[in-house]
Amino acid sequence: MPMQPWFADAKLGIFVHYGIYAVDGVPESWSFYTGQVSREQYMKQLAGFTAAAYEPADWARLFARAGARYAVLTARHHDGVALWDTAREDGLSVARDTPARRDLIGGYADALRAEGLKVGLYYSHSDWSHPDYPSVRHPHPDPQQVAVNDNPLSAPAPGAQDPAAWHRYLGYRDAQVLELAHRYRPDLLWFDGEWERSEEQWGIDALADAVLAVHPETVFNARMFSRGDYATPEQGVPLQAPEGPWELCLTVNDSWGFQGHDDHHKSVGQIVRYFTETIGAGGNLLLDVGPREDGTITAEQSARLTGLGDWIARHDAAVYGTVAGLPAGHHYGPSTLSADRRTLYLTCFDAPRETVSVRGLRNAVRRVTVLGTGTALGHEVTGGLHDVPGVLWIDAPPAADVDPYATVLAVELDGELDLYRGTGRV
Repeated sequence: MPMQPWFADAKLGIFVHYGIYAVDGVPESWSFYTGQVSREQYMKQLAGFTAAAYEPADWARLFARAGARYAVLTARHHDGVALWDTAREDGLSVARDTPARRDLIGGYADALRAEGLKVGLYYSHSDWSHPDYPSVRHPHPDPQQVAVNDNPLSAPAPGAQDPAAWHRYLGYRDAQVLELAHRYRPDLLWFDGEWERSEEQWGIDALADAVLAVHPETVFNARMFSRGDYATPEQGVPLQAPEGPWELCLTVNDSWGFQGHDDHHKSVGQIVRYFTETIGAGGNLLLDVGPREDGTITAEQSARLTGLGDWIARHDAAVYGTVAGLPAGHHYGPSTLSADRRTLYLTCFDAPRETVSVRGLRNAVRRVTVLGTGTALGHEVTGGLHDVPGVLWIDAPPAADVDPYATVLAVELDGELDLYRGTGRV
């Protein structure tokens, strides 16, 4: 099935890592997997997870204000704790095993849809709490991942594999995923934890077919192996964009979930840079926040979302309804291109001092304006010989038109974008 068109035009999603790990503010799942804390200490957080101030409508309004078109909530991380009232009694659930005593996903899905956002749910293939999970080993383990290959929470001792237990585990995983599909009909399922087994061991084809039989328009990320619809690089804009649709997963500070000591938040300006560089290369930004255990999002993280949203609102023509812009080397900064390929949107991170240049542009330019203010800018072309175009020079905008985070110039062309990519006349 072709990729759902809403995804490519969404541009911004919000990732939400929410779970019992917010009680003590420890890394989600990994803290007990790597021995930072004992599993016993980690699971004591079940008794402190209340979701007492969880208001999914507040989340949805904040995400919409940020300019997001979808969100992805951690329905179940590697720790095995489900955020809904799963019918599987061999798994942990906040509805059954914490003071929260309720399903946290139904309200989230309803609230997002009320704001016009698509619903994404994260689910980990792996479960480091399930007794049947450490029952088989990857058939071709990565020699660089010894700590993963031999961790007793994820792999049996050599020679102690139990295929029957693994079959039971897949039944558990499949049942939970299909609960999510039937109950909440997510637009996107964001899988994780896939590295610990092969595609065949996970039974990816059967799982994908089962989900699509319930909701044929469900989008899968690449952690569904060959059945994935888009790539998911993390924490750094790739220097070369992945082929096809993709999404950059980025934390607002340094942590996925809530860690009270982590005050290393990216500035609004830095997040605008990440965002414009990502959409300029044809991707979406999935920007992560980690709510406190009570369900509230910190003021620092909220401020980053609203700051980004304010910038997007001033420059929405350069965001929605666009595709990847100029390849590197044509303009010193990211850019996007209107869907009809007749308007270039040039992002300038620093205040232009004299001119902004574009190289390799064969088109004549009809008009250049500052997006958000409408101020028209002078422009001229110098140089050029035969089929090698000259350089377009655009006058710097007045100081009053310079955006505090990133100024965008709209370059209206006389036709569809036509770029020169040669080596020059020899």
